[in-house]
Formats: sequence, structure tokens, C-alpha cells
Amino acid sequence: MGRVSSAAMMRRRALVLLAAAFLVVLCAYVSGVPVVSSQGLYIRSYYVPGELPFEPKAPEWEKATPMVLPLSGQVVTRPTLPDPTIKSLTVRSLHNGKEMVFLLEWSDPTKNDRLTPGTFRDGAAMAFPLGDAPAFFCMGQLDHYLNIWHWKADWQTDIERRKASEAERKAKGSEGEVRRFEVIPRRASSVEDLLGGGFSTLTSKRGQGTVQGNALWEQGRWRVVFKRAMETRDPDNDAVFGPGRMQTVAFAVWNGENKERNGQKAIAPWMQLIVDPVPQGAKQG
Repeated sequence: MGRVSSAAMMRRRALVLLAAAFLVVLCAYVSGVPVVSSQGLYIRSYYVPGELPFEPKAPEWEKATPMVLPLSGQVVTRPTLPDPTIKSLTVRSLHNGKEMVFLLEWSDPTKNDRLTPGTFRDGAAMAFPLGDAPAFFCMGQLDHYLNIWHWKADWQTDIERRKASEAERKAKGSEGEVRRFEVIPRRASSVEDLLGGGFSTLTSKRGQGTVQGNALWEQGRWRVVFKRAMETRDPDNDAVFGPGRMQTVAFAVWNGENKERNGQKAIAPWMQLIVDPVPQGAKQG
């Protein structure tokens, strides 16, 4: 009886995935939006010994071959974005057996790093399925959750402003100075670590800072770094990586200047992430 129930559950899950895929194609067709296909595309995380780069323009990134991904607008649920302003995303990845880093790059003529009424921030996200079966790539689905890493330009600016303020205070000292108070949010990272199980289900995880971010906007181009340890103490809620392992990943990008937020985003659906094995005899980390 248990086997029959399990088989029925697997069939239902397969039907849900097929229905979601059909809905994506149908909505895109009706809206006249070209559908991005990830067939034949994969991202490789190259093994490199030693310390990994965290600076967006570090020369070590040249060790990873870039993959240029076409982006489509999110048209499955409201608010939609039929014609995104960001058309492509360049991705690189490296690992040293203990940590993994990703570099995301895209063209954006304006830097939007403030979130105030009427203004919106730039952002980028990576999504990884929890478990073996990929979920719906936008926000996951019931029983098929996603671990989502959401980098936010305003969070990055908060971190940089706080560092600059502390450095200035230390340089000037406290004697004879009138203290100037400035409210700057304290962030554990510029990346919010999230769980998603369907639209309107995003949940921020309690322990932030596991995924670190660093970014640079220069000459109309964003370069954003994501960094995380490969091992995790919470495999039920964290993306699982490992040397020689295959993972699945999806991407999203927001252009604040175009008032993009929430579901209004450019997306690249599921594709394979191939993690290089550590060479025999090589020292990890």
C-alpha cells in the first residue's frame, strides 16, 4: 500500500512539473515573448587550489570560462515582466573543495542602490532546489522547496557605508569631535538567504551571513560575487554542493531603474551546475 501511495505521489509531482512548464510556454506564447531554453547549457565550477577570489574584478576569475545566459521575462504570475531590459547574464564559478564562489555580470547603465517610496533597487538571485527533483524555477512549489540567494544593491551599499563610517571614526579619533549619528542598517551580508515553496511563500532564514556577497558597479556593468562553504550543517534547508557533484540552478535579475521588483524580473530557468572533482592528491582549500 505504501509503494502505491509513493508511486501516486511521484506521478502527481511529475504532472505538476509538466503543468508548470506548459504554463510557462503558453503564457510566453500568448504574450509574444521568446522562451529561453537552457537545453545544452551548463555551468561549470572550476577547481582551483588555494584562496578563492571575493573581489569582483580579481584576476583569478579568468580561470573560469564564462557562460552567457539569455534572459526571458517572468510572465507566469502577476506582476509580470514581458519585456525585460536586461537581456543576458554572464556567470562564472570556482571552488577549492571547501568553498564555492560565483560571479554574475550584466549590463545596467544606471546604479540603483536605494530603496525608498517610488524608487527600486537593482538585484540578482540564484535558486537551488532542495532535494533531487527540480521545483518550479520562479519560487518553488509545495513539497519542492528552493534555497534562494538574493543579492540586494541597497544592502551592499549599507555594508560599504558602515565600513567607511567606522574607518572615518577611527581615523579622526573621538577627542574634541562632535559625534554625528547616522542610522545605517547592520547587515550580516548583502545576500539574503531564503526559502521558497511557491509564490508568496518566501521566508528569510534565521541565521543570515552563511552566503556572503560583494559587488561593484562600474561603467554601466554590475559584477556580483556570491560565496558559501560547500559543506552545510543544514542540508534540509541549504543548497548541497560537493566536488564531482551535479546541481541545478536558476537565475533572476532586477533593474531598479525600470521599477522592477518582486515578480517583475528577468529569468534564466533551470540548467545544470557541474562541480569539478578535486584532483587526486590535491589539498582542499
